Formats: sequence, structure tokens, C-alpha cells
Amino acid sequence: MSTVARCPALVIAACASGQGKTTVVAALARLHARRGRRVRVFKCGPDYLDPHWHRLASGASVEQLDLWMTGAQDCAARLHAAAYDADLILIEGVMGLFDGVDSVADLAGRFGIPVLAVIDAWAMGGTLGAIAHGLKAFRPGLPWAGVLANRVAGDRHAQLLQDGLRDGADWLGALPRLEGEGGGPLLPERHLGLVAAQELPDAMVRLDMAADALAATPLGQMDTAALQRFAVDFAPQAPAPVPPLLAGRTVAVARDAAFAFIYPANLQTLERLGARLAFFSPLAGERLPPCDAVWLPGGYPELHAEPIAANQGLQADLRAHAAAGKPLWAECGGMMALAESILLPDGRTLPLWGLLPGRVTLQRRLAGLGPQQLALPQGMLRGHTFHYSTFGCHAPVATRTARPGQGVAPDAGEAVYRLGSVQASYFHAWFASSPAATAALFGAGAA
Repeated sequence: MSTVARCPALVIAACASGQGKTTVVAALARLHARRGRRVRVFKCGPDYLDPHWHRLASGASVEQLDLWMTGAQDCAARLHAAAYDADLILIEGVMGLFDGVDSVADLAGRFGIPVLAVIDAWAMGGTLGAIAHGLKAFRPGLPWAGVLANRVAGDRHAQLLQDGLRDGADWLGALPRLEGEGGGPLLPERHLGLVAAQELPDAMVRLDMAADALAATPLGQMDTAALQRFAVDFAPQAPAPVPPLLAGRTVAVARDAAFAFIYPANLQTLERLGARLAFFSPLAGERLPPCDAVWLPGGYPELHAEPIAANQGLQADLRAHAAAGKPLWAECGGMMALAESILLPDGRTLPLWGLLPGRVTLQRRLAGLGPQQLALPQGMLRGHTFHYSTFGCHAPVATRTARPGQGVAPDAGEAVYRLGSVQASYFHAWFASSPAATAALFGAGAA
């Protein structure tokens, strides 16, 4: 794949969170997948839950793009590879179009990908034109596709919105207010974000409802030829080389509804490091497979505390693994599962595996959010944090994460606890940001 790959692509962005980007991306992916097109979806920034819906809608794996966390070279390589295989690339933005350093607009501008602005127009009229004009003109030269109005009351409302645009060519249609069964949100939410698609038996019905609504818009009526107006040339970019530092080692990875926060790229990095991956499901009562190291990813252990604690065989296996001095890396929800107990908002205290001393307390407000980096002797791991719980852990704090551009400070960042060969933190790592540091977490170089 050493030549330029050309493929229609869109960055779906908004002026803020909560405008309906995820619904529009999932609807677009489902609509074109139903028409037999190969669709690849990417998500800007850290997110484990939206990709569940996009994977179901598109039928393909969903990866992250982030100029800081994953890096421009990694973004370029993934986009080029996708362009070779896909008929359409969709990229869901995060927050507002211009929010933060290395914003969605920066990504769109860097790769020349047109921006589709989704605007929640439920309580809006001609002001939509002002918002659209501002998004389009704020940064000169920004690649632009047009505007899609969301949660529109009807045809008359849609016409009012369209008439407010300075450039009529920007109008790509209007979506009505979409609801699930019982009048709730089409894509329901809980703390941390959307309910994962696989948890809802009617998830595909919901996606088809959104796709059907989109099919009635000018955007949804575009055929293969019309989509070429969004075609982008993606230059070749070889992935950064990864030394086989984990060759001959097996990494056991917990993976089920309680431990579902896994980036496909993290698994790819472990495999490129030479590791063999062995998956197991704590919720299914499975024991720890034979392995040299363990990864407990994040997820929702608080929703499954009782079956987690009931897997006494796995608990014993993890204790034996740690007693043998074998590495165990636990992220966020994975760390929570290692606590002695968890205090839920309803006042119940439930036992967990007890490998780390202390109790997790789940609260109703955010306790940590944002990009983080972890400096290890082998390199700098980039990643993020996002959690509603706190952990009164009595294990030693080996180090702490820091925000980008800042150093480690006492009582700042996320603690990295170390108890023997067990290391755990609320920090979610992007393994490809430092394969050498990742390999160290899983025992590379250990006797």
C-alpha cells in the first residue's frame, strides 16, 4: 500500500457535545452498509462506547484518531489503510469542532477531510444559519461538506432552518427527533456514556430507524457517484516499527460486559510486540488461562460486582499469578475489580476480588476526566482518564500520571498503585504511544 488511496470521507462534528453526532454517524454507517458499501468508522479522541454502535452499524472494526493520544503518524497510517479497503470513511468528532488543543478541526484540516456539521435545531430557527456560518468561516480553509439539522419538528421547521443558511448548498437535510421504545432516547445513556449496543436486543432496529430517517435527506440520497464530492487522497504512511519485546509470552486479557473497554489498537500493539493473546470471561465463570501476564481492562465492574466476586476460582488464580511474581496490569474498571469491596450509590457494599487493599466508592459525579500521560523508564505512555468512582487504596503509589505538558506532582494525576507484581490505575493507556513502555507493563525483560 505504497500509493495514494482515494476515498470519500467525512468528519461529523458539531458546536458542542450532545448535538447527535453519534446517532448521525451510526445512521450513515448503517444506511451505506445496507446498500452494500464498505464503511469504515473512526472515533476522535478517547471513547469506548460510541464505537460499539458504529461497529454494529458498519460491520467493521472501529478505531481511534487523536492527534495527541494516537499521534499524527498513527492517524495517517490508519486512514490510508482504511481508504484502500473502504467505499466510505466516517469520522465522529468529539466535543465541539474547535474545542481543545489538537481539535477535530485540526484533524480535518491536516488530512483535508470535509466537515459535516450536525446542529441540534429543536428550539432553533434562522439562528442555525449563523451557527453554520460561524463553524464554516471561523477557520479559513477548513474543508467543508455542509450542515445536517437534527431533532427537527417537521417540514415547515426544516424549511425555516434551510432558509436561514447564507449558502443554500450547505443544506444536507434534517433529521426528526428519534426515540426508542417507550419514548426514551434512541441511543440510551448511563454514567460514562452510551449503553453499549450489544446490551440492547433491539439495537439493530434502532439503527435501522435512524438509517431510514437519514435516507430521506439529501445526504442520505447520495449514491456512489455523488459521494465523490467528499473524496480525499490519503498519502501512504507506514506504521511505526514495533520490536518483538513480548515474543514467546502469553498475555491473558479479560473480555466481557464487565471488562469491555478495549481499543482494538491496544490488542494489535500487544500482538505486534510478539505476544500471544488469551481471552477469558470473568462473568462466564472462566478461570485464568495459562499465561505470563494479565491485563484487566476497564469496563463496568460496578454493574456486575456479584458475579465477579462469585468467580472464586478466578480470584484464586489471580492471587496465585501475583504470588508467582507474574505481571498484572489493571486499568480503571479492572483495578476496581481488584479492590476488597465497592460501595454503590444505593448504600450497598459488595465484595470484590481483594487483591488490592481498600474500597471503591461509586459516586454520581465525575471524579476524573481528560488526557493523561504516564512516564515510565522505557518511555511515555499517552492515554486518558474518565471515572465516577474513587478508590481508597492502601497499596503503595509507585508513580502518578500527569496532564499533557505538565510534570508529575504530589496528589495530582492518577495514582499508579504497585503491590508486588500487580500494577493498577484509573489511567487508560494507548499502548501504541510507547510499545517499549507497554512491554514493560507486561513483563518484558523480566527474568
